[in-house]
Amino acid sequence: MAYLLLKFLHVLGAIVLLGTGAGIAFFMLMAHRSGDAAHIAKTAATVVLADVLFTTTAVVVQPLSGALLAREVGLPLTQGWLLGSIALYLIASAFWLPAVWLQIRMRDLAADAASHGNALPEGYRRLFRLWFVFGFPGFGAVIAILWLMIAKPF
Repeated sequence: MAYLLLKFLHVLGAIVLLGTGAGIAFFMLMAHRSGDAAHIAKTAATVVLADVLFTTTAVVVQPLSGALLAREVGLPLTQGWLLGSIALYLIASAFWLPAVWLQIRMRDLAADAASHGNALPEGYRRLFRLWFVFGFPGFGAVIAILWLMIAKPF
């Protein structure tokens, strides 16, 4: 029973990470493309909230449930695919944490521009480009982890 519960929590965490990550990327990109500071500010506020509620929870649950699951089935964390998953998790985290900060800054810059009736500042555009670039290794690492979880290739 413990095994099934841990596996369920681990798979659910992976689903939340992928789903929230894809949703956040889509909605931020669509808001950005609108060029409307007020729309961007509202969307970014929702995105930051989703990251705090969902992504952060999954980021905490994943390594805990993964370590407990490995222990439950007797797998050493030094097994190749597990080590690869852990390394990729650290890479994903190294890009996710700054991305959340970038989202907060973009939200604040867009809200300030909207409240003053100004266009989005160049600083917002710089942050968006950086956020967009950070998404590829961050999200790519999560996808690679999912593949390692399923294939266990080494």
